[in-house]
Order: sequence, then structure tokens, then C-alpha cells
Amino acid sequence: MTSLLQQLPDTRPAGGAALDQILIASGSATLLTALLVLLGYGHRTGRIKLLARLAERSEHSWFLRGLPGWAALPMQLAFGSLVLALLGMYWDISLHITQGRDEGPLANIAHYPILFGLFGLFTAGMLAMVLPLGERPGRAAVRITRDWYAPTSGILLAGAGFYALLGFPLDDVWHRIFGQDVTLWGPTHLMLIGGAGLSLIALALMEREGRFVRTGRAETMLACYVRRGMIGGGMLAGLSVFQAEFDFGVPQFRLVHQPLLIAIAAGCALVVARMWVGRGGALFAVGFYVLIRGGVSVLVGPVIGELFAAVPLYVVEALCVEVAAVALLRRPLALGTVSGLLIGTIGFAGEYVWTQFAFVMPWTPDMLLEGVLMAVVGGVSGGLLGALLVCALRGELPSLPVRRAVFGGALLAIALGITNGLIGTAPAGVRATMALDQRTGQADVRLDPPAIAQDPTWLAVTSWQGGTLKVDHLRRIDDGHYRTSASVPVGGTGKTLLRLHDGRAMLAFPIHMPADAALGLPELTAEPLFTRDGQPEWQVLQRETKLGIPPWLWVSASLVVLACSVALVVSLGWGAQRVSRAISGPPTARRAKHRAVRVARLADGTA
Repeated sequence: MTSLLQQLPDTRPAGGAALDQILIASGSATLLTALLVLLGYGHRTGRIKLLARLAERSEHSWFLRGLPGWAALPMQLAFGSLVLALLGMYWDISLHITQGRDEGPLANIAHYPILFGLFGLFTAGMLAMVLPLGERPGRAAVRITRDWYAPTSGILLAGAGFYALLGFPLDDVWHRIFGQDVTLWGPTHLMLIGGAGLSLIALALMEREGRFVRTGRAETMLACYVRRGMIGGGMLAGLSVFQAEFDFGVPQFRLVHQPLLIAIAAGCALVVARMWVGRGGALFAVGFYVLIRGGVSVLVGPVIGELFAAVPLYVVEALCVEVAAVALLRRPLALGTVSGLLIGTIGFAGEYVWTQFAFVMPWTPDMLLEGVLMAVVGGVSGGLLGALLVCALRGELPSLPVRRAVFGGALLAIALGITNGLIGTAPAGVRATMALDQRTGQADVRLDPPAIAQDPTWLAVTSWQGGTLKVDHLRRIDDGHYRTSASVPVGGTGKTLLRLHDGRAMLAFPIHMPADAALGLPELTAEPLFTRDGQPEWQVLQRETKLGIPPWLWVSASLVVLACSVALVVSLGWGAQRVSRAISGPPTARRAKHRAVRVARLADGTA
């Protein structure tokens, strides 16, 4: 019976979800939002005491001690929600790699922890906004009504959660227009990941805002160290989700993209951890990251029974930041720059060695030079952004022209690096002739022209979306002549293809493709001897993507997502500046401070 079902054509929808699932999901979200609004209104009017009691109880949590309830309770909820969403995201990615597309948002069990986690994140931000009663929660608070002030960090946290949740309905719209892009780096997928990952910045600002107006409750330095280290480690875990395709072994973009993403995450999160937490902060953040990220891999893999995702270690990068901080701790931007350089070189070397043991697609000499350059760009850019964030948390931001130049320059460098990693080519006239050994199932492969794969980044047979994932790296026999080391899957519902990545060239040679009734595609079978023309790899991996869509439509839709993303990033930058100004004192106090410094310099002749 199982073999018979495997031969049936795929009839799962390749566009948007079924209407009944959309109505159920939308109705549930509306109901939960209404309940949240009623709870907040009841608290603000004094008719419901539940939130006040929960906030008071949260102040007694060991690692949150010293924070007011309006910060402690949302931070508790946000931490738990982020871990739940992280579990769901890796579970969902694993399911798409092994099972292919799903039948809708409610048909995939992994979507539930994502939805509840992101809604919990949004709820945490809303709670931070409504909890303060009869008080202004610090000078950075934003006035909502005559007597209602909301902390800036709460507004940002709610915004990040809403941005991530918005990715779900937009994702369905995207599928209806463009088909199901089965890749982590689909624009609407990035909204889900980006909102959750960047929410850690809002949490860092919330910790600082809350501590600035501490309630007088005793706080130990150890509690502060652990709390901030957890935020740094969470930031590292959140920024690392962008690498998940590489973690599982089905990257759909150039391999140099991975060291760039690792360096960005390391530069930003580890510089924040070392400067904000204190000595050993970068190592503590990595330890917490490994606990959370490694725990998610174990749960998704051995426990649930799906794929195990490899975990970048970041240990060498953390040591680089700790060493750089010995001499440059009092010069934040210099520390961010030097840390980024070390991360992009020494840290790159450490991760290069680790990928040889832990990753399905290890780094190769083919991408060495460009990979280092990309890692340096990512490390320095991330390090500068992390340094700016800590300056804001300390109330010591540099002058407006300097911080604008650093912030804008770092974001531009990251954007250019990502663009470089995403752009591949598909040289024409490349063919692969494959002979299948009927006894062993192995394949003898000859490429024409032979020079196309002299020293490839990868040349592998990948079989996925048939219940499992198999990746077999080919062994070189002679120029243009290769052989697999295991049998090639050529039946069932799995999609099997030969993948070639060399420099910027990314080609795929389909070996076996099942029939797909929803797409109107027949089965592509593998004979004992056959020849395939090379195709752009993304067209084979993302078979469900609709072709023939007007370019202007795709560009317009991508610009809408980009505009939402830029709005979130700019909002976080605005919030960081607002909190920084509040910490450094009111304008009159700042002017008096600068006047005193000026007088002192004049007195000793250094002005």
C-alpha cells in the first residue's frame, strides 16, 4: 500500500491555502486579539487585577529581580515565546525539506508553535504598553493619552511581533500570486524570521529602560549578568535562523552566503554581549546560544524524528571578541571594527574546520577567498551595529553625523553582501550524462564541457521531499568524470537532482521528478542511461514557483516587503536613540555637562 501511494501524483495545492483554513486562522487571530484588548482595557480601568498580580509576581523571578513588573512580565513571556517560535521554525523547515509543500497553514503541525510563539511575542509588547498605571515608565516613555505612557521598548516589541505575524497572511498572498517558493529566503518568510530575531533588540532596550527606573528591589550583579547574557545569546540564536538552509544541508544560494550570515550574527550579538554584559559575556552568550539552539536541533531531530540541523559554534568568534575587548573596551566603534576583522578571518578559519565535521555541505577551497571577504564585510558591519546598540544602552551614542554614517554604512554593506550571495548564474550548454548501475544503484556521471567542474564548491546528488533527505557528494574519477558513493533514489515521491555549484554558476540536472497534478507536470523518470541539460538550480529546487509572472509584479511585491522591513529597522534605530537620550539625561543636563567639560578643557589648555 505504501509503495502504491508513493506512485500517486502529488495533488496538494501549489498556490494559496484553502479558503476554510484562511477563515479559521483569521477568526482565531481576531478572537485572540479581542481577548487581549479586553484584558488590557480591564487592567487600565482597574476592573481586572490579573495582570497586576502577574506583574508583581514576575518581579520576584531571580534573573529579573530589580526590574519593574511592566518590564519583567513581558520579558518572561517574550523569552518563552521566542523559544517556542524557534522550535516551530526549525521543525517547519525540516518538514518542508523532507515532505515538500503542505496543504495549508493549519495542515502543518509545526505552524502552531510558530503562530503561538509570534503571537506571544506580540502580546508581550502589548503588555509592556498597558501595564504601567499611574506612572510614567521612564523619560523615554511615549505618551498615548493624557495619563497613559507606554515604554518605548514595549512599542518596539509589539511592532516586531506584529511584523512577524503579518508574514503569515502575506505569505498566503505571495503563494497565490507566485506559487510556493520552497525556500527559507522567500520575502515573506524573511518577515517571520526577521521580526522574531530583531525583537531581541527591543528586549535589550526594555531591560535598560526597566533597570533605569528600577523599583528599589534588591538586584545582584549575577542576576544582571545572566539576564543580559541571555539576551545576547538569544540575539545570536535569532540572527542565526537566517542560515537554516545551510544547517540542514539544502542551501539554495551560493556557499559564500553562509560565512557572511555567520559573521553578521557573531559581530552584532557577541560585541553586544561583551560590551554590555561584561568580562566573559561573549562566551556566556555562546553557551546560552548552544543550549537553546542545540536543544532545538535535538528536539526536532532525535526526539520528534525529523532532520537534525547542524549548529554553528561561534566559540572562536567569541574568543576573538573577548581578546579585542582587552585593549579596546572603552572605544566601542574601534572594538566593533577590530572584532569584525577577527571574526571574518580567525573566526572564519574556526568555522571552516567545524563545517568539515558537522555540516552536510562543508566549506571548500573554491570559496575560500571570496568567503573571507564576505565574512569580513559581515563581521565588521555586525560589530559596528552591535557597538552602536551598546552605546545607546549606555546613553553614550556618538554624534549624529557619526552614528548616521556608521548605521547607514553598515546596513548598506550588509545589503550588498547579501545581494552578492544571492545572485547566481546558469551557464548555457552544460549537459550531464548519467549511467545507473543496475546492481548497486550508483551513478556514473560525465559532464560536458568537463571544465565546468574542475574544482567545484559542491557537486552532489540531492534527494528530498520524499520523506527524507539524502545528499551524496560525487567522487572525481577524471576530468569531467565522477561517480556517486551511494545508490541514487529514482522512484517514489522524492525529487532527485544533480547539483553543481562552481563560483557563481549554480546548475541543476533533474534525475527523477514525480508527477504533480496540481502543477500539471508529468513524471520525469531515470533510465539506465540518460542525458540532462543543466537548468538554473532555483527552478528545479523551487518547482512550485510560477513562471511567466511579469517582472514588475515580482519587483513591486518585493518592494512592499522591503518597505515593511526598512520601517522595522528604522523604528528600532529611533527607539535606541530615544532610550539613549533618556538615559543620558534631559537636554538641559546634557548641555550643562558639555559646558562643564568645555570649561575644564579651556582651563588646562586642551580645547
